Amino acid sequence: MSVPTPTRATLPLAAPILVMLGLLVGFGAWSLPVNLKSVSPALLRAAGKGTPSLGAYGRDLVDVEKIGAAALVLQAAQATNDPRAPALERALQEFAARQPGLVAWGGWDPFLDPLFNLRATPAGSGSTPIVTFLITERARSALLNTLAQSGSGVVQALLELRQIPGTGRFIPATRPGGQPLETLILLTGLLYQADHVSPSLQRELRGLVDLAVSQRALGDLEEFFVDLLALGRRLDWGQLVELMRRTDSVKTVGRYAHLARIAPDQLALLYAAALFSGSADRVAAYLIEFGKPGVEDLTLALSQGQGAVRQLLLRQVPVNRTGTPALSTGAELALTQPQLMLALKYLGYFLGAWLLLRGLDRWLVSPEGIASLPSALMHMKAGVLALVFAVLLIAATEPFLLKAAPLSEYRPRVHLALDLSNSTVAAQSQPASTMHPSNLISIAVFAALQIVVYFVCLLKIREVARQNVPPLVKLRLMENEENLFDMGLYVGIGGTAAAMVLITLGLAEANLLAAFSSNLFGITCVALVKIRHVRPYKRQLILEGQVEASPVREPNEPSIKSARGSAAL
Repeated sequence: MSVPTPTRATLPLAAPILVMLGLLVGFGAWSLPVNLKSVSPALLRAAGKGTPSLGAYGRDLVDVEKIGAAALVLQAAQATNDPRAPALERALQEFAARQPGLVAWGGWDPFLDPLFNLRATPAGSGSTPIVTFLITERARSALLNTLAQSGSGVVQALLELRQIPGTGRFIPATRPGGQPLETLILLTGLLYQADHVSPSLQRELRGLVDLAVSQRALGDLEEFFVDLLALGRRLDWGQLVELMRRTDSVKTVGRYAHLARIAPDQLALLYAAALFSGSADRVAAYLIEFGKPGVEDLTLALSQGQGAVRQLLLRQVPVNRTGTPALSTGAELALTQPQLMLALKYLGYFLGAWLLLRGLDRWLVSPEGIASLPSALMHMKAGVLALVFAVLLIAATEPFLLKAAPLSEYRPRVHLALDLSNSTVAAQSQPASTMHPSNLISIAVFAALQIVVYFVCLLKIREVARQNVPPLVKLRLMENEENLFDMGLYVGIGGTAAAMVLITLGLAEANLLAAFSSNLFGITCVALVKIRHVRPYKRQLILEGQVEASPVREPNEPSIKSARGSAAL
């Protein structure tokens, strides 16, 4: 019982449906807000939905009288255009009117109040760096007398460091000019005694202090003092305390001090992100890795809410701003099942490309309008071709997949000198972390040209196959079109040459990936045309020509059906 051969009447329905279905599947996969080495703005919006904004978080800080931290959060809220920033500003003004003396300290502290009578601080002084208060002779004497009564072994060991002569970048505390070192020793002891340091940072400081006492030299502890000085000169007591509570290592203290030196204008954003996320370590690691573009990504996350900031810092990847029309449902699923959604996205690319190629083959390439039922080999060839296109789609939609990580402007390169002045260190200019849009456009144009060349070659094969001439004549016609089948190479080389000329003349950004992509697409196109279509069709014509030329054929010998130029997928 023979299988009925599909007729040309099925063409207007089957082929367009496959094409449209492939386009829909591919578009659906493209719109999923999940990426391998980046995060989409849609995902950040979904993560921040329903979570506190900067203005709301700052208002909570005011309610617990942490006005120093709330003041920096207000600056960050104003920088991100938070609609609740005006309400936070009014709350701070009302608190300052009620408790003007606490503004300089950044809030009330039960440990400092008996020593300095915080409420008696003159009004109008504004937020004052804590080092400014503690470096005076009176403040150091009062703090020293209080810490000397401490039962903490670490605090007592810190006080012993005042007598150590082995210092590097500081003058010993007991000599003239040693006030900065003594102030930092006392400030560290104050933070430790008042339990204003995270547990992990406490353990690390305990080890450094014990080592310094045993070796009679500050050693690595001196770097911590340098970093603490940089922060203590920029933050009031309340601000410094809140940062130290969210800092888990001495390394992070150094990173924040470094960022405060080279990016003082961004200090409010960096500080608010540390409080907002609950981890200064993740914020510092993110900015040291991604530099100024990382500040822009962090600012975007801050504008979306607390959940967005935590999601960005948890993943430690840049924001993909290419902008896909993502569905809210897809964004919520990407938050809970990122690996599954990423697998579905890549599978959608493959399936969409396979359906599109099958539909175009039936619509444009098959000489009779529709090919016969495909064999397993033809399905395998279509799958390989779809896989190639899926890989190209993944590379095009993952801008951070193939690029090497650029050098961050904020990455420390040399040890900075002791910072006792108000001067800042200028950040060195570094390459941008994202590819220029003109390069993406040129790659897309080169790919589109090769797709056009590919289908021109397929249409020429169809034209030859539909001619009513013997197979050997068709074979000669195919050989006559060899230059056309090599056109992908010519177009690819021409595109690369044109790109190099534009780069040389300074009319385009120097990017070798964009320039040589034209050549790569050309090689791929010609390989697909000749291996996938031309070679199988020529082999078929040779066999058909031999059959027609044979004078004798056995009765039971199966005849070779003419596919009449079907370039099978």
